[in-house]
Amino acid sequence: MASTTSGDVLPTGGRIFTSIPDLFFIPEFVFGGLVWILVASTYVSPDNPQGWVMFVSVFCFVMTTLWFFIFLCGANQSSIWPALDTGYHFVAAVFYLGASVALAIVTIGKAALTILPPVDENLKFYRLDIAAVVMSYVATLLYFLHAIFSAIRWKRS
Repeated sequence: MASTTSGDVLPTGGRIFTSIPDLFFIPEFVFGGLVWILVASTYVSPDNPQGWVMFVSVFCFVMTTLWFFIFLCGANQSSIWPALDTGYHFVAAVFYLGASVALAIVTIGKAALTILPPVDENLKFYRLDIAAVVMSYVATLLYFLHAIFSAIRWKRS
């Protein structure tokens, strides 16, 4: 994998696909988008925790897309960008951790509903919620790893 030097702060263009922290952009899109889709396709109840999960997944998806295009276009060459990169991905990891815990608690609460009529519908939503919890924790891990590797890169620059 390519590493950055002090003269070249962050990779730009196609080189973002060859540097370690920036390789996490694509999986963050995929798993964050899956959380968004899975939560949106279930019966959103209770509103408050599920609304937080939707906010986090949409916010992180949009911001990661923006971040990706900033890196792709090469607008990230100022000396402040390594710190911003680390900060954003740490905040995203903390947001996703909070959303993952809230989603897991709501999903555990819905387990009792799988035996109530209509069983098929409740079981379908329960399984979608379980998948969303798994994807949410994977997204949390990806954002956390991205933050750690970005911090290492920031300290090297």
